[in-house]
Amino acid sequence: MKNLAATLKYSLYVCTHPLDGFWDLTHEKRGSIAAANVILAAAILVEILRLTLTSFQFVTINMEYFNAAIVLLRILLPVFLWTVANWSLTTLMDGKGRMRDIYMAVCYALTPYVLINAVMIMLSRIITFDEGAIYLFLAGFAVVWTAILIFSGMMMIHDYSFGKTLLSSLLTIVGMGVMVFVFVVFFSLISDATAYFISLYKEILFRVI
Repeated sequence: MKNLAATLKYSLYVCTHPLDGFWDLTHEKRGSIAAANVILAAAILVEILRLTLTSFQFVTINMEYFNAAIVLLRILLPVFLWTVANWSLTTLMDGKGRMRDIYMAVCYALTPYVLINAVMIMLSRIITFDEGAIYLFLAGFAVVWTAILIFSGMMMIHDYSFGKTLLSSLLTIVGMGVMVFVFVVFFSLISDATAYFISLYKEILFRVI
């Protein structure tokens, strides 16, 4: 438990010292998978709270159609896709990071997203619509800061130059798109095959009876 608290606290250092922080995170074992899981769970929880508790002036959502499972996938899926796609590509590009290192770096990079959005939920209750520029700035800042941390994390754990990190990141995004495409095609084929066999079964059953 003490180690978990220490590795969680280290995420704050990573936010403000990304290059040194991500290097020590993996090479000096300053991070942990347990802390990464906690940060990821916090990101999911904060996203759910942001959608349900933020003032209606800034977030409009029909609670009748709200589905926490979709929110869960909206956070988990990009993390999973980035981890797998980046590991697959960097293995071919002499990257030094393991899959667990990539996952840990991505989760630690979500720290500012968690902290800033937690503040935004409370802030949305006390500012007016005319002061919404503050809310929009913080929302954009959280995304940009997280993106910078992910980029820095990939550069440090793979021991890449800036240019090679940029190239691998762009290829990772393309890889994520390919993975989604393959999954959609596979799911479509399975659905069509299932529908065909069900209709065939019904036809045979109808003719036998």
